[in-house]
Amino acid sequence: MTTSDDYATYIAGLPRVLAGAATLFRDERGRVLLVEPNYREGWALPGGTIESGDGETPRQAARRETAEEIGLDLAPGRLLAVDWVRGAARPPVVAYVYDGGVLAQERFEEIRLQEAELLSWRLVDRADLCAYLPDRLGRRIGAALGVLDSGAGAAELEDGEPATG
Repeated sequence: MTTSDDYATYIAGLPRVLAGAATLFRDERGRVLLVEPNYREGWALPGGTIESGDGETPRQAARRETAEEIGLDLAPGRLLAVDWVRGAARPPVVAYVYDGGVLAQERFEEIRLQEAELLSWRLVDRADLCAYLPDRLGRRIGAALGVLDSGAGAAELEDGEPATG
């Protein structure tokens, strides 16, 4: 076996990780834009899977997914959070959350949903996010909002909790 064969075997044996990216938009009152998927329960941020086959980066995926899902082609701002999500029935997921900024009311009027995947969208007060989001996603968005509030660097999370050790 050649060195390149050894390397190919080594790479093939490495664990696989899925990756996704989302964008956190707020309105002038601080409410968070959530979308309602039609393929699972609960709400989410605009975003989705990173398409690694064509070399897409997390930032590019956040922009593409936002444009596809809500019709707004906006470059994401700074990285707010990275979350390592353990999986039992699937590989782990690395989830990136980018700042979409504060949008003026007229930008929200431009939203056009991707009907193949989304049922609706809404602006949700921070205090009410838990009622819409699965626990882990709620913690992730809460950490991202905390980064915005504090001006700190991006949050490193594990299953939505601050990474330790």
